[in-house]
Amino acid sequence: MNMLRNGMEEKPRTNKWKFAVYIGFFAGIIWGGVTMIGNYFHLTLLPPGFLIEPFFLHNYLMTAHGYIMGWLAYIVASIVAALLYTAFFAKAKGPWYGIGYGLFWWCVIFLLIGPVSGMTSWIGAMDWNSLITELCLFVVWGMFIGYSISFEFTDERIRDPRESKAK
Repeated sequence: MNMLRNGMEEKPRTNKWKFAVYIGFFAGIIWGGVTMIGNYFHLTLLPPGFLIEPFFLHNYLMTAHGYIMGWLAYIVASIVAALLYTAFFAKAKGPWYGIGYGLFWWCVIFLLIGPVSGMTSWIGAMDWNSLITELCLFVVWGMFIGYSISFEFTDERIRDPRESKAK
């Protein structure tokens, strides 16, 4: 363990890229699974593999293999998103940047890339349940990625009143 001059131990530094992959992987596992549950209960009409819809037939994505492929695509997309968040916002404090990040990705997918590529229908043609469900999932997904990364790379623990009194 490294010691500072004043005799206190220095916290070992986290490799931010490995940590981003780790957070992205678990974001994909958790929120991809929640997306599958939402589709199963008809909260959204989008299949879990909507991210890879341009590359696979819709009927295939509705099979068990398609669900697994969709989940894997969600994991890969989450890892990429976590790496991008780390590159641009790793030192952002608080959950708001993550919430904004999730909103940003929802807008990119549902307003720009999705309708053009065939991933999603045009927003006016989608039902309200699907839009609101996906919006909420993307917000929570973004907050999970953003706040997890921000918490690790800023000293958010200092803001916890229980911890600051102990020092």
